[in-house]
Amino acid sequence: MKHARSMAIWSITALLCVVVDQVVKAWALANLVPGKPVTFIPHVMDLLLVKNTGAAFSLGEGAGWLFIAIALAVVVGIGYEIWKHPSTPTYLLVIGGVVAGGGLGNLIDRVAHGWVCDFFATTFMDFAIFNMADIFVCCGIGAGLVALWHWGSQQEKAARAKDAAAARSVKLGDTSVGAADRLRNSAKKGR
Repeated sequence: MKHARSMAIWSITALLCVVVDQVVKAWALANLVPGKPVTFIPHVMDLLLVKNTGAAFSLGEGAGWLFIAIALAVVVGIGYEIWKHPSTPTYLLVIGGVVAGGGLGNLIDRVAHGWVCDFFATTFMDFAIFNMADIFVCCGIGAGLVALWHWGSQQEKAARAKDAAAARSVKLGDTSVGAADRLRNSAKKGR
């Protein structure tokens, strides 16, 4: 049951991100003219339609099939890790879904058009032109790094507390195999 719940949260999040990305891209393709910027937020951002055959920051132009393979590998890898760890906290499932949804959004463009529809162009600094899928991937990876660090430190803290409880049990005379094993295992790990 945990596998189904975890996969559902991840999949629904990814699907929602893909829908948002594709709807916004459809609007951009229907309303923007390539090479003609439209002010979106004055002095901050314009909307400028670009057909990007590369990756982030237009790197690797013309290597579309490589990016398709990478996107598929990342999405399958995230899905596998979630399946393998059904007790993954909900916030990590959502973050994984955001990254996967962004990857799938750009994957759809590459397969359907041979290029990715980019349209957000910053005007206050010289920066790459990007789209919603790029935002999902970058923000998801950033949030994921912070969340994994936080989750890892929580796991470590819980393990230390469990080790301390085992040591107290043994000290108080608990000679059960479980308490002794926990104590021995914590000593091996150097905690």
